[in-house]
Amino acid sequence: MSALDSGAAVDRFLIYLRDERNVSPNTVRAYSADLARYLEWAERSANDPLGDDPRILRRYLTELDRAKYSRRTIARRLSAVRSLFAYLNREGIITSDPAAVIATPRLDARLPRLVPSDILTALLDTPDPTTPSGLRDRAILEMLYATGARVSELVGMDIADLDRSAGQVRVVGKGDKQRILPLHREALVRVDAYMRTGRPTYAPAPSEPALFLNRSGTRLTDGGVRRLLAKHLATLGVVSGVTPHTLRHTFATHLLESGADLRSVQDLLGHVALSTTQIYTHLGVQRLQRVHRDAHPRA
Repeated sequence: MSALDSGAAVDRFLIYLRDERNVSPNTVRAYSADLARYLEWAERSANDPLGDDPRILRRYLTELDRAKYSRRTIARRLSAVRSLFAYLNREGIITSDPAAVIATPRLDARLPRLVPSDILTALLDTPDPTTPSGLRDRAILEMLYATGARVSELVGMDIADLDRSAGQVRVVGKGDKQRILPLHREALVRVDAYMRTGRPTYAPAPSEPALFLNRSGTRLTDGGVRRLLAKHLATLGVVSGVTPHTLRHTFATHLLESGADLRSVQDLLGHVALSTTQIYTHLGVQRLQRVHRDAHPRA
């Protein structure tokens, strides 16, 4: 294929991800950026980006390694190229898949960060409950920690997803998969206070379904949640290291440390593979090792 054909093939793949796989916009953008870099390298090095010779991909990985990219970055870029070739092969656009014989770089296990207990307790109570935005933010932070929901799942919540009487909320996760998450009493109290006093001040249109609103009275975005979290962390003097996803990690770890079984936590997080959830068990082992080291007379 020519360079123009390669670009068209990538565009077709990205449309497939968006329209048929229902991949999130952020993920589509990430694939687009990684594949654009691959096409740029191929043009610069005079390699056919869709050629059937695996040595082309090995050259690409070698250049990334020489440029001192991390193993995680190299693995992510290879994953994007691998997905592209698999799609094109299934569609009959190419006749063989050279990426199928390329090994993924081995990654060092990276344990998720947690929010320290003292910071978590302070953070949940930092928003001012006497203001509409404070009521909203208190409900949002409590919901993130109460459910372990992804930030995209939280901003996607509609009022109709809440079942106050049953103490639960419906979320739509990756691949449009739905799951029901339980809500503890404090989360319900905070959501009720926001719904009763906070949400109406944003003057939403009667047809606005979103639970959490921005200043315009429309659905709050992922970026809006990240900004409000950063603002309240700054109030506490915490400048980095805590994200909405950190609250998700903390939720999962606290459940496991309190005796929850791994399968239940997997279901709550919406993980397809149990191996994805098992990373949290390593955190528990580390904690036990610290206890042993600090308490055992011969440690």
